Amino acid sequence: MKVYNLCCEHDHRFEGWFASEDDFLTQSSQHLIECPLCGNQTIKRLPSSPRLNLSGATARAREDGNRVQDQLMEFARKVIADTEDVGTQFAEEARRIHYNEAPERGIRGVATVEERAELADEGIDVVSLPLPNTLKQSLQ
Repeated sequence: MKVYNLCCEHDHRFEGWFASEDDFLTQSSQHLIECPLCGNQTIKRLPSSPRLNLSGATARAREDGNRVQDQLMEFARKVIADTEDVGTQFAEEARRIHYNEAPERGIRGVATVEERAELADEGIDVVSLPLPNTLKQSLQ
């Protein structure tokens, strides 16, 4: 079993487990590997050091990393539960709320870099929060 440190083009870092290096190369060349946070399929392998189990520090660091990741996922679930998805109409709806043309509520959606800059120029605060694709999909 090969464990590789991987990274998408948005600098989201994650581990990939493969049966062999050939398995990784095959999946990578066919774009079968995707970032668990954003779904991006432009993945590169990062340099990694050998895993030496000389102390409990490695296990503790891994546990800490898992705990942080769990907390981030819980936060993302809460954001999804407590906001309305307005999709690509985000900038328009944020303006309507800001100018009291629509009821005040938490919204989430998609905005371009230009739209976010225009909102900031109008004094409308927005926060970019990339949500993992797994949370955007409906549960079956």
